[in-house]
Amino acid sequence: MNFRLKAILLLEDGTVFEGNSFGANGQKCGEVVFNTSMTGYQEILTDPSYYEQIITMTYPLIGNYGTNDGDLESRKVFASGFIVKENCPYPSNWRSKTSLGEYLKRNNVIGLEGIYTRELVKHIRTEGAMKGVISSTRLNIHKLKEKLQHYPGLAGRDIVKNVTAGKTYSWNHGVVDVITASEHKGEKKYKVVAFDFGIKYNILRLLCSHGCDAKVVPADTSAKQVLSQKPDGVFLSNGPGDPAAVDYAIETVKGLLGKLPVFGICLGHQILGLALGGRTYKLKFGHRGANHPVKNLLTGAVEITTQNHGFCVDIDSLKGKNVEITHINLNDNTIEGFSSKKLSAFSVQYHPEASPGPHDSNYLFENFIKLMNRHK
Repeated sequence: MNFRLKAILLLEDGTVFEGNSFGANGQKCGEVVFNTSMTGYQEILTDPSYYEQIITMTYPLIGNYGTNDGDLESRKVFASGFIVKENCPYPSNWRSKTSLGEYLKRNNVIGLEGIYTRELVKHIRTEGAMKGVISSTRLNIHKLKEKLQHYPGLAGRDIVKNVTAGKTYSWNHGVVDVITASEHKGEKKYKVVAFDFGIKYNILRLLCSHGCDAKVVPADTSAKQVLSQKPDGVFLSNGPGDPAAVDYAIETVKGLLGKLPVFGICLGHQILGLALGGRTYKLKFGHRGANHPVKNLLTGAVEITTQNHGFCVDIDSLKGKNVEITHINLNDNTIEGFSSKKLSAFSVQYHPEASPGPHDSNYLFENFIKLMNRHK
C-alpha cells in the first residue's frame, strides 16, 4: 500500500490548500511567493534571498532531473517551504545524485504537492504575497492560524543577519563547464571586497573568472574595515528581506561612495539606492523567475533576466541624486538598474549571474572590471 502523508498550506487571509507531503515533516511560517522558472529549482532553494519564503513553482512538473552537488548556490537550503503541482519521484539525469523529495527531506524543508498551483498563483497575484504556514504534522486549521498570527513577516525586519557569513573568507573558484568539468579562472588583477548580504556562489565564480581576487565579508563590516584592505572595488550582493531595515549596511555604503567603484545586485542595488538618498517600497507580489524582460535604456536592447525580489527602489526618489536610470522592467516599468558616473557606482535589481536563468546580462561583470580599471 502506498501511504502518502497529507500536508496543508494556510494563508493569512484564511485560504487553505490541501495536498501531499514529499519532503521533511514539520511546520514552518514564511511569505508565500511564486517563481516562474521552468528549471533551476535546486539553485532557487539554495539562494539565501529566499530565506523565510515558501516558494511556489508555476511550472507543473518539478524534480524530473533530480539534484546534485554542483548546483548549490550557497552552503544550505534557505527556503522555508516548497510547493509544486507535481513532484517527479524518479529523476533521470546523468548529474543526478538524489531525488528532489529526498533532497528536501535531508535539508529539513517541507514540500507540498498535489495542489492546484495555478489557483494559488492567481490568488497571490490578485491579493498580493502574504504570510502563510506550511505543515505536514499538524492539520488543525485553528492551531495553524494561532501559529501564523505570531509570525512577523518580512517588512521592517533585518533578516540579512541570519544568512550572512560569520567571518571573512577568500573565494577561489571560477565558473565550471558542466560538460567538460573544466574550471575557468582569470588571472587575479583586481582586489574586490564582496559584501555577503546573502551572496550566491555564481556571483563569486564570475568575479573569479573575470580576474577578481574576491574577499567575502560579513554584512556588518564597516567602511573603515573595507578601506583598510585597499581593494580595487566593492561588490554589494543579493539577500533577503527589507533593505531599509539593514541600516548599518546603508551607512557603510555611504562611507564608501566616491572612494571606490561599487557594483550592486538585487538587495545590494536597493541598499545602494538608499545610500544615495532614495526610498524603497514593497511590491505587491514581487518578481521571481528566469524569464523577466528588462530594457537596457543605454543600448535599447531587451534582456531576458533572472529575478528574485519583493522590494523595489522608488524610481522618483532618485531624481536629483546625480543618478542615471539604466534599466527598466518591461512588465511593470519598475526600476531595474541605475548608475552614478560621479561616484563610480552602478547596480541592477535582477541577477546577471543567473543560476538559474539566461546569461544575457553577463556583460555587467565586464563593466565592473572596466570601472575598476578607470579608477586605478
